[in-house]
Amino acid sequence: MSVSNSFSNREYPHLVFVPSGTGNLSPFFRLAVMLASRNCKVTFINIQPQVPAPEYTRFSRFSANHPRIEILDFEMDLHTPSDSTIKDPFIIRFQNINRSLDQLKPILCSSPVNAIFSDFTVAVKLAQISADLDIPYYIVSTTSAQFFTLVANLPVLMTEDPNVFSNSLGDVKIQELAPIQKSSIPPTWMDDSTNYLLPDFLLPNAGSLPKVKGVLLNTFNWFEQETITALNSSRVLNSLPSLFPIGPLRSHEPQESHNLPWLNEQPAESVVYVNFGSRKVMSTDQIRELRKGLEICGCNYLWVIKGNEEWHDSIDFQEFSGDSSPEGSKSRGKIIRGWVDQEKILAHPAIGGFVNQCEWGSVMQAAWNGVPMLAWPHHCDHKMNAETVKKAGLGIWIKDWGWGGEKLVDGEEIGLLLQQLMADLDIKKTAKNVREKAREACEVGGSSEKILVEVIAMLTCKEM
Repeated sequence: MSVSNSFSNREYPHLVFVPSGTGNLSPFFRLAVMLASRNCKVTFINIQPQVPAPEYTRFSRFSANHPRIEILDFEMDLHTPSDSTIKDPFIIRFQNINRSLDQLKPILCSSPVNAIFSDFTVAVKLAQISADLDIPYYIVSTTSAQFFTLVANLPVLMTEDPNVFSNSLGDVKIQELAPIQKSSIPPTWMDDSTNYLLPDFLLPNAGSLPKVKGVLLNTFNWFEQETITALNSSRVLNSLPSLFPIGPLRSHEPQESHNLPWLNEQPAESVVYVNFGSRKVMSTDQIRELRKGLEICGCNYLWVIKGNEEWHDSIDFQEFSGDSSPEGSKSRGKIIRGWVDQEKILAHPAIGGFVNQCEWGSVMQAAWNGVPMLAWPHHCDHKMNAETVKKAGLGIWIKDWGWGGEKLVDGEEIGLLLQQLMADLDIKKTAKNVREKAREACEVGGSSEKILVEVIAMLTCKEM
């Protein structure tokens, strides 16, 4: 395996993408296409897991649609030390990747490379490798600016108070930012059974950020104005890297029609779209209550259920297939098991609301299309993302529902809230305003477009 040099480095900057594969690959695909379309040479390193995850099946399609982007397979070391006490598969994979990354050095030295891009997960190792090779290193953030700020400031916070996350009461204060309620911080940070996340994963990567040239954020200035303004303050960033909000990152795939003729038959803004991703986030009882709420709200709904079927096989779903509901069915919905192109669904004029846990990529897709959200956070950065959604006017967040699984939310309450989401003209108006601001940011002269041009200029500069 070697990096080919089909383009002269003097003409085009050569950029190497090394996503860890432990998170969403879409931001990397999208950014790679954006940069390749602007005369950058892009090489994509595919870190393959032992058993290919569904996410990796997308590499073949991506490669076929974008032949100018070179994709190289990279086999990582899957050996786990016998004395390891870590059982979490995410942390084990993270450790395996970091042990393997030194093998990239010969590849990165085989031809001139202007910059390396990766996610935060492997920052500690790639920051050192890039420093050894004198190659500028950038991180592509897959979360909100607010959550990234919290993570970036972990070394300072935990130096000042090693027990800052020992309980869920009170707030966390970061310089000029508004206080962050501990109830919105991931519970795993405070769980004794998973407290290795902070010392073994988050802190080392956060501590490497001063070595990073810049952080590219999938957000835009208007959407997180107060946070981004504070982030660019020297008192907040201190020695941290420059921040470049260049979102919303748009789809890299050719525009094709979705395979849901049923959706085409529905009136404008009449369908509730429900998608909680591929992770199990709800109990069987909560799934039943959610379905009850969808029926109570009185609107048609499209509910996508992904992931392992074991956790939802016991539910008595009235499923549909084909172009229409079975004759005699009283249900208002269409339930799909498997993968769908969410971006195309959110862009469909029939979609009037979106029920989601507030994974950041979904938030940016909803913002781009101006679809009001019912934010229902379940883990990780979701509560902080939900706060941003509510503040920007993109949707509703009921704090009393807590983290998914903390309480059983009654179907009638869900149904009434969905009625509000779908009928409230003010919510629709503010969501459409978010859409306009998102698109303005990406137009020529917009904030995200200007920043992307600035980044490319930096990548091209010989004195990087």
